[in-house]
Amino acid sequence: MSDTNEFEMAPVAPSRLQPARHFAASYAGEHVAGTEFVIGAMFVAWGVGTSDILWGLLLGNLLAVLSWGLICAPIATNTRLTLYAYLNRICGGNLVKLYSLANGVLFCILAGAMITVSASAVRILFNIPAQVHWYPTSVGFVIVALVVGAVVVTIATKGFKRVAQFAEVCAPWMILMFVAGALAMYPQLQQAGASSGATSFMDIANNFIWIESDSEIGFWHVAAFAWICNLAMHGGLSDMTVLRFARKTSYGFFSGLGMFIGHYLAWVCAGIMGAGAALMMQTSITQLDAGAVAYQALGISGIIAVIIAGWTTSNPTIYRAGLAFQSLNPKWSRVTVTALAGIITTIIACFPFVFSRLMDFVGLMGLILAPVGAIIVTEHWLFKPLNLTRYWSFYQQQSLNVPALLAWVGSLACAWLLNQYAGVHLYFLLIPSWFIATGLYISLAIAFGAGRDYGAASEQLESAEVQRREAEARFLASAALERAAAKSTSSISMASSAAVVSLLACVGIMIYVFREGDLEQFKNWLLIPTVIYFISATLWVIQRESNPGEQTNLSDTYLKTKKS
Repeated sequence: MSDTNEFEMAPVAPSRLQPARHFAASYAGEHVAGTEFVIGAMFVAWGVGTSDILWGLLLGNLLAVLSWGLICAPIATNTRLTLYAYLNRICGGNLVKLYSLANGVLFCILAGAMITVSASAVRILFNIPAQVHWYPTSVGFVIVALVVGAVVVTIATKGFKRVAQFAEVCAPWMILMFVAGALAMYPQLQQAGASSGATSFMDIANNFIWIESDSEIGFWHVAAFAWICNLAMHGGLSDMTVLRFARKTSYGFFSGLGMFIGHYLAWVCAGIMGAGAALMMQTSITQLDAGAVAYQALGISGIIAVIIAGWTTSNPTIYRAGLAFQSLNPKWSRVTVTALAGIITTIIACFPFVFSRLMDFVGLMGLILAPVGAIIVTEHWLFKPLNLTRYWSFYQQQSLNVPALLAWVGSLACAWLLNQYAGVHLYFLLIPSWFIATGLYISLAIAFGAGRDYGAASEQLESAEVQRREAEARFLASAALERAAAKSTSSISMASSAAVVSLLACVGIMIYVFREGDLEQFKNWLLIPTVIYFISATLWVIQRESNPGEQTNLSDTYLKTKKS
């Protein structure tokens, strides 16, 4: 099987299922991102109190992890299909085209925001002014965005495995950089607090970071946003595209690394960095972009951090967009379509409008896509208990599942009415729109024939799925999988040891700056272990991949299983 085969319209072969480390790294890398600088700073600008931030993020991120682990991952590993392939079975090709087009465009815009974040760091090296408007104000920034976008697109076209490997290298260091930046800025806030009598963390946070105002935004808004900011991925089931490669359903809970390290720890740390940078530069936090904040806290390492953080998020996002557009015509090459999606994304990145309205955009994106997730969940899990036939539209050979279209449009219309005439905030529209889509789909599907018995066609498809899952289970239980995963070499150990030592050096420097408060010395020292880490970690991944043990043994085992 070619390594470029991403199983766009067929179940993933057992030999191509990926180990836990890829998903741990992918979620940690994707959600410890450059946009965390933007969101963390925006919470500060909102005027939300410290307690509302800390407790609201805890609840909201927990709900997001549960959505990934209990809804998205089980469907992905049960079907081994992309969202678009499974939606084609449920809703027909015409609705898939409409949904894929909407999904692909939204993912391109989101990935464009990530590239804009990376470009906001590179522009510091060339003295390009910060881009705080919806349109670019510098030709130099446009050139930087195009170059950064070209790098990102190249990685995204390589497929899920390469995207995950890139995140695997970047994620540990990225996590440390957010913590390091917060520790570097906190002494600056402490000095300001000392002059006003604020000594404890809560006192400093309430007076200099999350300064509570008369804003209507509070605990529930923070919790709701933390839940829905990735709603398209978990509630909208777009991460079926990623999690279909998981060996176990439980890998969906690796999203907790992204939510609690990325969206909790990183947002809090970004808020501290943003407040500290604004204090040092004597300006409003709304006038600073991610690059300016990171550079004030981390120096050149901060620029590297923002660049890579944008890459680790935009890579899988463009990969998702490519699969969405490729589903419009399965004959199209995924690599070519992903490259085209990347070109569109890079052009969007030149206009920082999403960057400046990111929090509203991700909420709106989730709201648009989530009702389709509700329809899939309904058919996958609720139809059998309700004595309805799964894939009834497929058995009727329909090109358009009319009840699904009406449920999608109807739920969005109800959400709009709730927002416009009942004053329900955008972040609170998920639950009503989900239940409306579910209720509409069940009632309309019954009227269109979901309650009928489709006899041999239904039995044949369900039986084939059972046999496929049984063959997969036999493969995953084979002893060869454990033996292959245990193989290593001394060269890999040397490279990995160097990577670990360099990370420990970063930790030591973090502790030093927190105790001594020498910010400039900290910025200079941090760059050395950073360079060592990326060289050694990259060598580690390359050397590990040159060891053919795991992939070869997996393929051999699968072939033997099929023959038996």
